[in-house]
Amino acid sequence: MKAKSKRPEIRLEWRNRRSRRLLAGTGVAVAAFLACNLVGRALATDAVNACQQTAADVFAACRTSAQSDYQIAVGKCVNISDQAARKACQKQAAADLDDALQTCKDGSAVRQVTCEKLGPAPYDPVIDPANFVTKIDNPYFPLVPGTTFIYEDHFAGSIMRDEFAVTHNTRVIDGVTCVEVHDSVFTDGVLTEDTLDWFAQDKDGNVWYFGENTAELVDGLITTIDGTFMSGVDGDKPGIIMKAHPAVGDFYRQEFSLGNAEDEAETVGLNASVTVPYGSFQHCLDSRETTPLEPDLVEDKFYALGVGNVLAVDDNTGERTELIEIVTK
Repeated sequence: MKAKSKRPEIRLEWRNRRSRRLLAGTGVAVAAFLACNLVGRALATDAVNACQQTAADVFAACRTSAQSDYQIAVGKCVNISDQAARKACQKQAAADLDDALQTCKDGSAVRQVTCEKLGPAPYDPVIDPANFVTKIDNPYFPLVPGTTFIYEDHFAGSIMRDEFAVTHNTRVIDGVTCVEVHDSVFTDGVLTEDTLDWFAQDKDGNVWYFGENTAELVDGLITTIDGTFMSGVDGDKPGIIMKAHPAVGDFYRQEFSLGNAEDEAETVGLNASVTVPYGSFQHCLDSRETTPLEPDLVEDKFYALGVGNVLAVDDNTGERTELIEIVTK
């Protein structure tokens, strides 16, 4: 999606999918838990802080899923005959549980910050197809069909190449005709992530993100489709990738698929100077992007007027994903 800063471990965006799987494998236990919670709170929806309630429910689901994964792991350990190996397996399962529970706790802290910035209202953007246009020409995020943005990231001895290709294809999502982008990531020349992203621009100039169909691959085989979502399906909702008139302090959701895709962005600057292999740019927008699914991931993305994303920097590692070429067909 949206040219995230991908790492050689397969996905960048950018992201460690383990935290996402905490909710994906919840099954009946979480379904029952949420059902009880929602029934008990349904009548009080208008009287509570919807953002805080959502954070609490996701935190509870995350912990339940972590415990469920632990029980499965222990069950596997029981079937190891060698005593030493069995104990090692049990020790690892306990360590993984601690790690998972800490991720749940850290993710909850990120959601608390989000609620402080966004307020108590439910996240329920009104999507009126009549309010959208057929092209995307936001100065900070132009998507012209036939244009491919090529990025490179040199990290830990590997070379990651990201080809973000704006296609001539469209897809109707939530009644809105979206531009389709084919985002392909290659690690040392091997395809490791294959994604279709869908964007649309409203009449005011805001660019919305309506979903992605993503797959990570190892040795040519799909290992996960975590992060896949589509607005209007299973409660998933679109978010804004780029505002029409960005201002320092803007904070907004880029996507909303609970426990699966929850990127958020804050505009922290509008006057950054950036130099990458493709060129030097002034007055760039600096967007700081985070997600409660990976609490330790903070990434600054820089957008140049008339070009789009030219650089992404991992705030923790300093890893840079740089624009090296733009190809137009």
